[in-house]
Amino acid sequence: MKLALNGATTMKADLETDVRAAHSGGFDGLEIWASKLKTFLKSHTTDALTRLLKEQDIQPFSINSIERITFRDSDQRKALIAECDSLCRIASDIGCPYIVVVPSPLPPGVTESEVMKESIGVLSELARVAEQYQIRLAFEFIGQPDSSVQTLAQAHRIVEGVGLASVGLVLDSFHFYAGGSTLESILELDANRLFIFHINDAEDLPRDKLEDRHRLLPGLGILPLKEIGVALSRIGYDGIASVEIFRPEYWERDPLTLAEQARIATQLVLATT
Repeated sequence: MKLALNGATTMKADLETDVRAAHSGGFDGLEIWASKLKTFLKSHTTDALTRLLKEQDIQPFSINSIERITFRDSDQRKALIAECDSLCRIASDIGCPYIVVVPSPLPPGVTESEVMKESIGVLSELARVAEQYQIRLAFEFIGQPDSSVQTLAQAHRIVEGVGLASVGLVLDSFHFYAGGSTLESILELDANRLFIFHINDAEDLPRDKLEDRHRLLPGLGILPLKEIGVALSRIGYDGIASVEIFRPEYWERDPLTLAEQARIATQLVLATT
C-alpha cells in the first residue's frame, strides 16, 4: 500500500509543515486537511502548493473533508455544492484525486431507508460536480452513536445505490470498530471501490465510549488491525493507507518526529497482515 500522513494527525501544524513532515517521515503522500488548505491559499496560490509538493516528493492523495453533507436545508445545500465545486477545482489544479465526504448526524425520527435515499441523492448531486473536474468522492462512514451512517455495510449499500465510478468508500479502522462493522463486510467489497484506508488504533474502552481523542498510533491499542489488513489483502486492496489520528496529546509533539513515528508504527502493523 502507499502510505499517507493525514493532516488531522498533526492538527496544530500548518499545511507547509505537513508536507515537509510527510516527506521527512518517509510517507508517499498527504491527505490535506481542508481548513489548513484554506488558510494556506489565503496567502499562496495552488501553483505554489504544487511546487511545494513536488519539491518534497509528496503526492496529494485527498482533501479531507467536506463534513455533514446530508440532511441540509436548501440554503445549506447550495453552500455544500459551492464548497464541493471549490475543493474539486483546487484538487484538479494540484493533481489530487479524491475529496473525502462525511455524512451528517442522524436527525430525530429518520429511518434507515430515508438515510439511504438522502445519502444516495446528495452523493449523486456532488458526483456531478466532481466529475466535471475528474475528481472522485470518498464517502466515510462514522461509527459513533449519533451518525446517520455507522457501518461499512451501510456505506457500501449507499455507494452501490449511487452506482458511479466517481463515488467510493473510506474505511477508517477506528470507525469500523466503534460502529460494530464486520470483517465479512470487507470481504464483500470491490477493492476498486475502496478509495482510502484510514489506519489508526484506539484505547481499550467500550465501543460506545470511544471518541476521536482516544485514537492511538497503529499497534498501540486494541483494534483488530491485523484482521482488517488480512481482509483487505483478500480482496486485493493495494491502495492508500493513511494515518489519521485525532489525539490532542500527539498534536503537542514535533510534527516531523510524530510523522516518522507514525510511518514506522504503520509499517510494522502492515508487515504482519
